[in-house]
Amino acid sequence: MSLSFREHYVAVIGANGVGLSRCDARGRTWLGSAGFIADRQSAPALALDSLQRLLAEHIHRRARLSVLFSSHYSRFGLIPWSEHITTPAELQAYASACFDDTFGKSSEAWALSLSPENAGLPRIAVALPQALLNHLRTLVKELGLQLVSVQPYLMAAFNRFQKSFGDRDFLFVVAEPGRSTLLLAREGRWSAVRSLRIADSDAALASMIARESELHGLNGDKPVDLFVHAPARHNDGPMILGVQTLELPVVEGDVQDPLHLMARAVN
Repeated sequence: MSLSFREHYVAVIGANGVGLSRCDARGRTWLGSAGFIADRQSAPALALDSLQRLLAEHIHRRARLSVLFSSHYSRFGLIPWSEHITTPAELQAYASACFDDTFGKSSEAWALSLSPENAGLPRIAVALPQALLNHLRTLVKELGLQLVSVQPYLMAAFNRFQKSFGDRDFLFVVAEPGRSTLLLAREGRWSAVRSLRIADSDAALASMIARESELHGLNGDKPVDLFVHAPARHNDGPMILGVQTLELPVVEGDVQDPLHLMARAVN
């Protein structure tokens, strides 16, 4: 690694704010956040404008940057296995067709990424607006930074808590403010992924988990472990019967900004 890229920054792009932290030999330092008010259409542009100001204010030399996107900006889908797919290009086209079936055809271009799975297994796919990614790459390049990772917060949280799931069947819910996204794994394979707008309350979460459990037959003879992670509710975590709450570690006296807590999902 080049010495000029030793410092590593983590940016979190939330539904109504952007945050930035620095990771170096001294540990992790929260640099601050910037909020914005926007509707769904204008949020991406305002988010990146806010990110650009934060980066320009706090980073004055070459460094690496990882970016986490809230599920508010993402689409998720389960891509079934097909023995007829033989090349990466065919897989991308197939996944795109699956997204069109789920969300309808869009005039907006979307960039698709798929989870690596063994042959015969379905994949989780995530889509981010291509224009959003292009804008991000442009502003990072203009600031002289190295973009090393772009991923939805759902994936960062799953990777961070993966050891908690073990080899068991599980339903994992990431409850961000205003939107909850779930991953269901059964018999060693992905079974469902879904992202829903719901209220920020235990009652709403419990109702959603109950509906999904009924929909996917999770109340039968083979029980599924239930987990929820609510990064904005560290001091008031969800308390739902039969559901284990997963929390990221917090340093005593640290800033309790939800975006800061979300940045801690990146090791």
